[in-house]
Amino acid sequence: MSRRGAVSRSTSETQIDLAIDLDGGKIEISTSVEFLDHMLHAFAKHAGCGLTVRATGDGMDNHHAIEDVGIALGKAIHDALGEKRGIARFGSIMLPLDEALIAASVDISGRPYLNFRVAFLRDDLGDLPTEMIGEFFRAVTDNAKITLHLIQMNGHVAHHVCEASFKAFARAFAQAVAVTGGDDVPSTKGLLE
Repeated sequence: MSRRGAVSRSTSETQIDLAIDLDGGKIEISTSVEFLDHMLHAFAKHAGCGLTVRATGDGMDNHHAIEDVGIALGKAIHDALGEKRGIARFGSIMLPLDEALIAASVDISGRPYLNFRVAFLRDDLGDLPTEMIGEFFRAVTDNAKITLHLIQMNGHVAHHVCEASFKAFARAFAQAVAVTGGDDVPSTKGLLE
């Protein structure tokens, strides 16, 4: 069974073509934000996903490109999961990266919710405004219809904190979408929208 999703999204602010394969494949990422490319590559690698992204933005302050890539990624994830049959549904990890320690928990619930308690001591990471990192994850969770808790337990180097956040999300996400071998929907309701 194919677990792939693809989104083409064109607005007056951005043009995005994004595809994800939950079971692996090539990783090719080119957005107008280099640090976001680095984070998306880390996400795909540690989630075990194939991910291709081609995105251009209006060049304002990267706000639109970052948020719209999050929207597209969330929609593609939602499409790739289909009816969510035979997945583990839940995933959780405490992920270290040098002094940074991030807790991440994912529920493929059909209900979007983000608890983002991560702080940065810098305003920017290259061309990525740190205030947009939470907005990126909000766009993903809202459009994937998943619950995500990202909580910083330690860390002061902004690069490490950001990268640990993306990698922790990736590892928890990989656990949650893992195929269990069954064919049921992992909910007592029998439905995860």
